Amino acid sequence: MKLGDYNRLRVIKRVDFGLYLDGGSEGDILLPQKYVPAGIGVGDEVDVFLYLDQDERLIATTEKPLACVGDFAFLEVAWVNKYGAFLNWGLTKDLFCPFREQKQRMEVGRSYIVYVHIDSESYRLVATAKVDKYLNSDPAPYKNGQEVSLLVWQKTDLGFKCIVNNTYAGLIYDDQIYQPVRTGQRLRGYVSQVRGDGKLDISLQPSGRQMTEDFAEELLYYLRSRGGVCPFGDKTDADVIRNEFHVSKKTFKKAVGDLYRRRLIDILPEGLHLLEEE
Repeated sequence: MKLGDYNRLRVIKRVDFGLYLDGGSEGDILLPQKYVPAGIGVGDEVDVFLYLDQDERLIATTEKPLACVGDFAFLEVAWVNKYGAFLNWGLTKDLFCPFREQKQRMEVGRSYIVYVHIDSESYRLVATAKVDKYLNSDPAPYKNGQEVSLLVWQKTDLGFKCIVNNTYAGLIYDDQIYQPVRTGQRLRGYVSQVRGDGKLDISLQPSGRQMTEDFAEELLYYLRSRGGVCPFGDKTDADVIRNEFHVSKKTFKKAVGDLYRRRLIDILPEGLHLLEEE
């Protein structure tokens, strides 16, 4: 059985208060009635998430947690007691984060980046805010330009730290950010460099020709949705371009050139005009 993860288990008995599932060497595992899917009967298999109830017994649920064991997540504190904080992770029973696993005292209503794991001493599912030690420090097996998934971690003087593909540490530099970014966001990103220390430099935009092509289509849509007129051009300030389109002035100019060569736009002193399309 995979504690803190999804398991496919066979129904072996129905009772008034739910179903018992075959847990193998772990014994029968209860799926309470309120979580039983319609139409499920003895002999059927069901996908369930396994965790420990208040009495530390294995129990199943069809609820979908915000994170499984081995995942990093951005979770909100539901309540705090003298032992630690309890985080809302999408299940009826909240996820415990003891004080010793907190970088700072967690506060109710605030959210924190945590890592979900099984405590080796108590065998309980717990969270830790000391996520650094759970990131892989080996050189990442990625190539420049490769697309990755990101969890924005924390702001630094250089930019934003992020967790890449739920495994590696990465950094998005401030001068590469053309859109609002905040801790806890899940974004698509692109590897711009694999550093010697194993960490990754990340861009939020694809590099090179792909970026130009993608933004050229976005700019074309912008023109079509605004009567064929764009009041921005070569002389527009770079900050204005960044705020309006969330791209660099360089990318904007390349996309304009691409659309002009394709005879889709005219470049006029007052901005860009969409040519009539067949």
